[in-house]
Amino acid sequence: MYRIYLDNCCFNRPYDDQVQQRIIFETQAKLYIQEQVLNKDIELVWSYILAFENSRNLSEAIRNTIAKWESLSVLFVGKTDEIVETAKNIMSTGIQAADALHVACAIAGGCQYFISVDKRLLKYSDSRIKLCNPIEFFNIITE
Repeated sequence: MYRIYLDNCCFNRPYDDQVQQRIIFETQAKLYIQEQVLNKDIELVWSYILAFENSRNLSEAIRNTIAKWESLSVLFVGKTDEIVETAKNIMSTGIQAADALHVACAIAGGCQYFISVDKRLLKYSDSRIKLCNPIEFFNIITE
């Protein structure tokens, strides 16, 4: 079974302007992934940084819809000194603080895959976890 972490921008992808073909494909792949979470074919990990970022969403409807996924997660990763230290090491490669905390939480949560639509973040590589966009992950799980 796959254990994954969807970052905040990935959760928000369906609410982005669906004009570009890439955004449409990423949205459809992300929705398929969530369907697999609902079917319990994929394990979802949630974190304190994900909850924090979502709490800042200006749209109450979107914020509440995304927050429901926390109850479907198999694990909640809280803030620890180890996560902060891992995030600092990730930040030393040029990754922003919140993004580094997301990756560190995914690693601490035992995720094999970190899924994002942030092209800049997806350039980061780590031997402990595979970073990919929803389309790449869809291709992995449907092969």
